[in-house]
Amino acid sequence: MSKTRPDVDPPDDLTVTPPKTYAAGVPGVAHAMEYSLAQAGPRRTLLTLLSLNQSEGIDCPGCAWPDPKHRHKNEYCENGAKHVTDEATTRRVTRELFAAHSVAELDTKSDMWLNQQGRLTEPMVKRPGGTHYEPIGWDEALGLVADELNALGSPDEAMFYTSGRLSNEAAFLLQLFARSYGTNNLPDCSNMCHESSGSGLGETLGVGKGSVSLDDIHEADLVFVVGQNPGTNHPRMLTALEETKRNGGRVIAVNPLPEAGLIRFKNPQKARGVVGRGTPIADVFLKIRPGGDLALFQMLNRLLLEAEDAAPGTVLDHAYIGAHTIGFEEFAAHTRTVTWEHVLEATGLTRAEIEGVHREVLAAQKVIVCWAMGLTQHRHGVPTIRELVSFLLLRGNLGRPGAGVCPVRGHSNVQGDRTMGIWERAPDSFLDALGREFSFEPPRHHGYDSVAGVRAMRDGKARVFVGVAGNFVRAMSDSDVTEAALRACSLTVQISTKLNRSHTVCGETALILPTLGRSDRDVQASGEQFVTVEDSMSEVHQSRGRLDPASPDLLSEVAIISRLARRTLGEGGAIPWEEFEADYASIRDRIARVVPGFDDFNARVAVPGGFRLPNPVNENRFPTPSGKAVFTCNDLDMIAPPPGHLVLQSLRSHDQWNTIPYAMNDRYRGIHDARRIVMVNPDDLAELGLADRDLVDIVSIWTDGSERRAEGFRVVAYPAARGSAASYYPETNVLVPLDSVAEVSNTPTSKGVIVRLEPALSR
Repeated sequence: MSKTRPDVDPPDDLTVTPPKTYAAGVPGVAHAMEYSLAQAGPRRTLLTLLSLNQSEGIDCPGCAWPDPKHRHKNEYCENGAKHVTDEATTRRVTRELFAAHSVAELDTKSDMWLNQQGRLTEPMVKRPGGTHYEPIGWDEALGLVADELNALGSPDEAMFYTSGRLSNEAAFLLQLFARSYGTNNLPDCSNMCHESSGSGLGETLGVGKGSVSLDDIHEADLVFVVGQNPGTNHPRMLTALEETKRNGGRVIAVNPLPEAGLIRFKNPQKARGVVGRGTPIADVFLKIRPGGDLALFQMLNRLLLEAEDAAPGTVLDHAYIGAHTIGFEEFAAHTRTVTWEHVLEATGLTRAEIEGVHREVLAAQKVIVCWAMGLTQHRHGVPTIRELVSFLLLRGNLGRPGAGVCPVRGHSNVQGDRTMGIWERAPDSFLDALGREFSFEPPRHHGYDSVAGVRAMRDGKARVFVGVAGNFVRAMSDSDVTEAALRACSLTVQISTKLNRSHTVCGETALILPTLGRSDRDVQASGEQFVTVEDSMSEVHQSRGRLDPASPDLLSEVAIISRLARRTLGEGGAIPWEEFEADYASIRDRIARVVPGFDDFNARVAVPGGFRLPNPVNENRFPTPSGKAVFTCNDLDMIAPPPGHLVLQSLRSHDQWNTIPYAMNDRYRGIHDARRIVMVNPDDLAELGLADRDLVDIVSIWTDGSERRAEGFRVVAYPAARGSAASYYPETNVLVPLDSVAEVSNTPTSKGVIVRLEPALSR
């Protein structure tokens, strides 16, 4: 049994107000400005926000939603403004803070406290046996890492992790360095979130990316928004859905919790969003049980088959199915075995609700399915993605305007990182091109993903962890095991902009290497540089910082990787690391020769707005073994908690970006001054003999008989789906065992945790 270490006191200050029934509006603007001004002051706030998401400005690190062709001068959302000004803060972490606080003492601080200390300003080292971080020069720090890497028995004893905050240029260099060094150990944040999307789409369509553009969203007759909360996680999506509604399209929301942004959106950039009631978004809301989405789409597929039986030739697109797909007959036979009894049990919906959605589908000629981690972080996440692809294939809703698949990713450049080769299982075609360009033979064996990497560190098979951006220890599942694995390393290296938990959970030797942020000006030997990113819809464009760096001792991520590669691999060779550091255009020239779709990269990205990468799915070309899209047969898998238990999903609050809370509030859900809360339907609370605001421990149970415990949570009565519960991560990551992962993708199952709530002992 495992227990979490409380990061804050039990939430005795909890107050609850009714959940909001709309997102944004004047309050969204006010909260964004309040936080931004407190962090960055008036001048830096103005410089940053007026540049945010502009064609030659800063790409918002907050999410990967694409930019419209015609941009507003204030082209940002509340949470994007908070995130970029959190990075642009005037607060600084200096050597004095590390002298005043031991590593052990820093480890007792909350995630929010660590982040609020400000920007890192100089390299720091914790030496073997040391209790504090102390300053270290760049030359010595990089030499220390190089010596440690070169002393390993095998390159596979090192791991190179990154998050989607990294640019295309830095990501390309990181994977080039790792593979030149001799390993494919390139875990990334995608392993923990959208890996199921890439796996499911890759198996069925041959391309692990979405197929739609913003114009498609605007033109769609029907948009499914499944397992996601746009109002908090990618608020600019609401602007696109508002346009869908104004063009006559309809929206179906599928989620265990009602979310404010999907109820109504008050666009603060338009008069009707400021003084009017705004735009209702979801025409239909299905309050589904966690993990019930597979069953829902299976029944929708069965109903489409039956509608075709009743009116042959009028429902399914047989011409499309015959020309572009395989597996239809087997799929149809399997789908007809799906029963209402099992579907209603798995979804918690009524037959009338599902049949109503079926009628919406029949009335729509152009359908898009959007989804996020509410689908991917389940044991059956990949089968769910495969099933919704079959749903779209039945009526030819791929490869034409207003239709397609739309995985909505969170990190700014997580999709670009994968395009640049950050993948432990890169295809031979990529490795062949990389080897030809740089005259070396890349390793071919698969490396560690995030879950396998924790196992390797835990078991002594990996000894060095290099993290470039991100907060690995708080993003991963099984917090206790992950922390122990990092502490077992001989060296941990964190290349970061701000202090976080991954700096306090460190190996025998630990380095903090401070880097430029997205908002910082980046000047190298050839002059001022820009970087590029790829959004969720495969648009590639510039990002250029506007602010003076937080410290003269900061290096860019490109510079750090280039210098580390030179120290580790030695001077000479076919890879011009020094040239790459001096001029990022030279990196883009090499990318153009290695990565498909990036021909003439420098010229195309210089055009305002950049360019869109081609997706063969939109030309009805499918790079699968058969050359066709694949209908699949997926067993109906449902989460069946025993009596007295619930299915918990972890999520983030409105005042949070990934693992870092900016405040103790979740304004849209009406939760204030607390994070250690668990939201449960009032009827479930009554059945469990619990009352609103009771103090409980959350205990997860697993098929191997193990249990994990998160202590000291307040129960909040909330209009959640019956049989479900919801709580914030990273506080509840401790509840998910390392080995509880999605089939195929190996993604932690953070949205499908069977738990019981035990009254907490008096503390």
